[in-house]
Amino acid sequence: MSKFLRLKEKILLLLLLTSATLAAQTVRKYSNEFMNIGVDAAAFGMSNAVVASSGDVNSGYWNPAGLANLEDKQISLMHASYFANIASYDYAAFAMPLDDKSAVGLSIIRFGVDDILNTTQLIDSEGNIDYNRISLFSTADYGFTFSYARKLPLDGLNYGVNAKVIRRIIGDFASSWGFGLDAAIQFRTDQWMFGVMARDITTTFNAWSIDEEKFAEIQGAVDGQNQELPETTEITIPKLQLGIARKFVYQYDFSLMAEVDLNFRFAETNDVISTSFASITPSMGLEFAYIDMVYVRGGVGNFQNIQQLDGSDSVGFQPNIGVGFRYKGIQVDYALTDIGDQSAALYSNVFSLKLDWEIFR
Repeated sequence: MSKFLRLKEKILLLLLLTSATLAAQTVRKYSNEFMNIGVDAAAFGMSNAVVASSGDVNSGYWNPAGLANLEDKQISLMHASYFANIASYDYAAFAMPLDDKSAVGLSIIRFGVDDILNTTQLIDSEGNIDYNRISLFSTADYGFTFSYARKLPLDGLNYGVNAKVIRRIIGDFASSWGFGLDAAIQFRTDQWMFGVMARDITTTFNAWSIDEEKFAEIQGAVDGQNQELPETTEITIPKLQLGIARKFVYQYDFSLMAEVDLNFRFAETNDVISTSFASITPSMGLEFAYIDMVYVRGGVGNFQNIQQLDGSDSVGFQPNIGVGFRYKGIQVDYALTDIGDQSAALYSNVFSLKLDWEIFR
């Protein structure tokens, strides 16, 4: 009986500690947002509406189940600049089939702003401005993703999972480590494709380490600054993406891929459809191909309710266009996002390169 009571006490203590830990964590609507930007200029050209149709090395990001469609090793590289070239966004990925039923992939994402002026020590203890006291620092977010995909006994049905490690660094001031999981399925017939991608299914947990001495310097740099230390834990809530696509082939040489996706966040946001339970924004993309060599793409997505300066609301959206060229396993793609400046986001030029091992045959 005493052993049973001690066991109950241990369980109760564990529950109390777990509750206290969860209560101290901060759940944010927008967390680790750099992991939601997207990858691959071909996908950007279709406004990221590729959850159902993705079936190459970039599937590790869009829908890991699509990796099961790989026939050989592939490498993908991408670079984009944001905010008038202030921020750099880079991506690299490698994927390969393990056998005729499974495949693996590894990808790295970096979103960073370099050479930021640190003016917290601009004014010395005597109140004089000393420009020699200005230093530089960088802030960077890294995402490392390991993907696994496998074909199921039902023909055309695949599943995939991602394990993600998040590393975020803000100069010498703060840094964090995070971990999360994604799960996805994809089903294909001769003409139709369906995809489901559940991101951060266990919630992605970030643990921050803050340099209190550096934080104190920031506080002292501005008179009356009494900001408290921020939360040291951060939770990224799950997101869900549903996609349906169809490919039309004309006279063997011409084809058209069309896809519609619905992107769900389980929080009230500025998405065009928003409730207290979930918010939804659609995205739609088209890809016209000639002999699987030349590609022209277009899409529209990121529908948001935007508040104007006069207090009225309007709906913003993001139209994208892109082109691509593929020859003997080498594919180069370009996308121009937010043409016409229709959304709150700034336009960006995105370039990507994909290599298939067939070039070595």
